[in-house]
Amino acid sequence: MASEGKKRILVIEDEAAMQELIRLILERWGFELIQALNVTTAVEVLRQKPLPDLVLLDMMLPDVDGLELLRQIRETKVFDNLPVIIVSALADSDRIRKGLDMGADRYITKPAIGHNLLKTVQEVMKTGRRTTT
Repeated sequence: MASEGKKRILVIEDEAAMQELIRLILERWGFELIQALNVTTAVEVLRQKPLPDLVLLDMMLPDVDGLELLRQIRETKVFDNLPVIIVSALADSDRIRKGLDMGADRYITKPAIGHNLLKTVQEVMKTGRRTTT
């Protein structure tokens, strides 16, 4: 059950150390985290109410490519206002562009995520989905 007033973030990340780092950074600032180690668990979470306020999505997951999950999220009407931030070690410009073109609101590269993660999450929580012109 969500704590009153806390923003809920679904973290889809299969590496335990990265899950822990993200948890330490965001819980300290008052966010409630829902952790999923794979896409199967993430989809179960996304089928429940209330929806999370934000999704942090890794690209390299054990069961489905992160871009495939992003495509499914963006094709589902109920998720139209759900911001997605990709957090990935895949840092080449083509991959970043593809993620953003497919509907990610931001793209953060690992492993140097610390302050950048918090700043980006706070910005997206404040402004909502990225709009394209």
